[in-house]
Amino acid sequence: MAYRIVVTILVLLVTICDAQLSSTFYDTTCPDALTTIRTAIRTAVSKERRMAASLIRLHFHDCFVQGCDASILLDDSTTIESEKTALPNLNSARGFQVIDNAKSQVEKVCPGVVSCADIVAVAARDASFAVGGPSWTVKLGRRDSTTASKSLANTDLPFFTDDLQTLISKFTIKGLTAKDMVALSGAHTIGQAQCFTFRDRIYNNASDIDAGFATTRQRGCPSSSSTSNNQKLAALDLVTPNSFDNNYFKNLIQKKGLLQSDQVLFSGGSTDSIVSQYSQNPTAFKSDFAASMINMGDIQPLTGSAGIIRRICSAAN
Repeated sequence: MAYRIVVTILVLLVTICDAQLSSTFYDTTCPDALTTIRTAIRTAVSKERRMAASLIRLHFHDCFVQGCDASILLDDSTTIESEKTALPNLNSARGFQVIDNAKSQVEKVCPGVVSCADIVAVAARDASFAVGGPSWTVKLGRRDSTTASKSLANTDLPFFTDDLQTLISKFTIKGLTAKDMVALSGAHTIGQAQCFTFRDRIYNNASDIDAGFATTRQRGCPSSSSTSNNQKLAALDLVTPNSFDNNYFKNLIQKKGLLQSDQVLFSGGSTDSIVSQYSQNPTAFKSDFAASMINMGDIQPLTGSAGIIRRICSAAN
């Protein structure tokens, strides 16, 4: 009986928490919030097409560490060790200034109302749509954390050398399925990667990479390791690098995945069939991507009286 009571309480708590996220959360308190954010994101992406990929990734890297709480935006302080300096984010995570600008614009309309965590979530949706990707209804009502975790960022975020089972495990821990993982990985149809993340693949005759593709990629990624060489950028998708389409999955089938963590999705394992489906059906991919982004946005949000609404996104008030 006691076990049933505990389970019932937990279910009620989860239900209450989920109910506090709503697409209409700001309809009364800040009706112009979404329009204001959208304008800021459209402007940023029109200035730099690559920013769309960065903003989608920023939401992903936020939600996988402590939940979708804008912890990734916090700078170092006497009490905070920033996630920005964790290995998966260092010199890689970007778009912070775009979120800061969107927050500033929203604060002018309705100060102290809209969380940075919600702005990051909405920005990812608007960035996707700005480059031909899907849109979706963003559930709102998240609050901002007062803490960050560099250690969790180093352990919980997927890494470019992870094998398939490690990737599946990291997503499962966050309540996401292998299908969510493959769909979300499709964001790599846009964006760029630094040379050091794929150098080993293109120079060491990896069995899971097309030889001609490797040779082509060597032109922009020298074999010698130096700071300048390591940070040279290459498009994750050479064919349509600035368009949100399903070409990423076609690349994987041709052994043209730039990162090891990309190619393992089509390597004789359990996710091959999902990659094949998305390579043939762009509509299914975009629909599933939108659904998976919604699922990701549900990871451990702070709601109700938990957390705060930050005045600026980089500091805990």
